[in-house]
Amino acid sequence: MTSVFDFTVRNADGSPHPLAQYRGRVLLIVNTASRCGFTPQYEGLEALFLEQYAAGLTVLAFPCNQFGKQEPGEAAEIVRFCSITYDVTFPVLAKVEVNGPGTEPLFDHLKRAQPGFLGTRSIKWNFTKFLVGRDGRVLDRYAPSAAPASLRSSVDKALGQPA
Repeated sequence: MTSVFDFTVRNADGSPHPLAQYRGRVLLIVNTASRCGFTPQYEGLEALFLEQYAAGLTVLAFPCNQFGKQEPGEAAEIVRFCSITYDVTFPVLAKVEVNGPGTEPLFDHLKRAQPGFLGTRSIKWNFTKFLVGRDGRVLDRYAPSAAPASLRSSVDKALGQPA
């Protein structure tokens, strides 16, 4: 069985970013956009990350321009926006596609493991969130409208599970 930790994605600078480095940690993986109505969720994601980092949580942001072209910038511009506007300190990785023929393999895995409403595999909008356990299994999927603060109990539960 494939684990999230078996994937290597790209950093914003294009270099490899193996997810194996997070083995034993809980991950919250989010497709993001800088010009979306949900963009202020960066603030809540950062708060959750800072509160739970020592306990084993890492948030990973994957910018995506597939929904309303709300992430048109280049990688360096996106990272700078997240840092300056929302003081984001968690990893903001390379821009990806989450649907269609160019889907990032990690997101293909996430969607298969946790389909959306009525079993749909496609991601409907920016800020869809996937919670991954310490063992690399995809535990849950959350709609874009789910505020990061509303995930605290699920994150706490995942943090309490063994790797």
